[in-house]
Amino acid sequence: MSGHGGASPHPVFDFHARLVPRPGAAERLIEVLDASRIERAVVCAGGVIELMRLSRQLVLGGHVETDADNDALLRAAGASRGRLIPFWFANPHRDASHYRARAAEFRGLEISPAVHGVDLTDPRIAELVAVAGEFGHPVYTVCLERAGSAVADLADLARRFPDVTFVLGHSGVGNIDYYGVEVIAPVANVLLETSGGYTTVLRAAIERLGADRVLFGTEFPLQHPDAELAKYAALDLPAGQWRRIAWDNAVRLLGGSNNHDADHQPAAAAR
Repeated sequence: MSGHGGASPHPVFDFHARLVPRPGAAERLIEVLDASRIERAVVCAGGVIELMRLSRQLVLGGHVETDADNDALLRAAGASRGRLIPFWFANPHRDASHYRARAAEFRGLEISPAVHGVDLTDPRIAELVAVAGEFGHPVYTVCLERAGSAVADLADLARRFPDVTFVLGHSGVGNIDYYGVEVIAPVANVLLETSGGYTTVLRAAIERLGADRVLFGTEFPLQHPDAELAKYAALDLPAGQWRRIAWDNAVRLLGGSNNHDADHQPAAAAR
C-alpha cells in the first residue's frame, strides 16, 4: 500500500459502516465512499441507541430492547446497486424466528451485547447464530470488558459453531487489545475487523492471524474512512496483503465475485 498517501491502488470493501434511518443518510454514505475510493460497504442499522447512553452502558452496563430499522437499511441497500451490503441487526429480546423469516434478504448478522445487553453466553445468542449458520451468514459482534461478552466468550461461541464465521469488531476491546488477538488466534473461524484500533495492533494482528483473517472497516459515520485508510497507509503493507484485507476477505465471506469491475449484484442477492 506504499506510495499513495492513503488512496488505495486496489479495490476497497468497508466491512463495517452504519446507516442511520434518516433522510439523505444513504446518499451521504455513498458520497463519502466515493470520495474515499471505497467500492462497497457492509452496512448495519444505526440509531438504535443514543450515543451518550451507549457510552454509559459500555462502562456501567444496561441495555435497550429497541429494534433496529432493518427495513430502512434494506431499502437503502437495494437502491445502491450493490454498493451497500445489508446485515440484519438482531434484537435478542425477540425470538430468533424474526431473523429466520427475513434472513434470505440479508447477507450477515450483527449482534451487540453493548446495545441490547444480552451476553454471548446467553442461549438466545446461540439460537441467532444457528440461524446464521443455516443461511451462510457471517456474524459480526463487538466484545466488552465483562464476563459473558468478553473476547474469550466469543472464542468459545465460535468453537461451538465451527461452520459459522465470526468477525470481532473494532480490533477487540479498546484500541490496544493485543490480548484479544491472542485469544482468537487459535480459533480459525474468527476474523478481526480493525476500525478503531491502533496501527501497532493492526500490525500485530496481521502477523499473528495472517492477512486472510483481517478485515478493513471504518465504523462510519463515527469515524471517517480516510482515517482508517491512513492507518493502513502508515503500515506500508505489501500489495498482496493489503488486497486481502481490503477486498478479498470480505468478498470470500459474503460469497460474491472477486472481480470489482463486474456488474454489482443486487444487495439482497442469493448467498
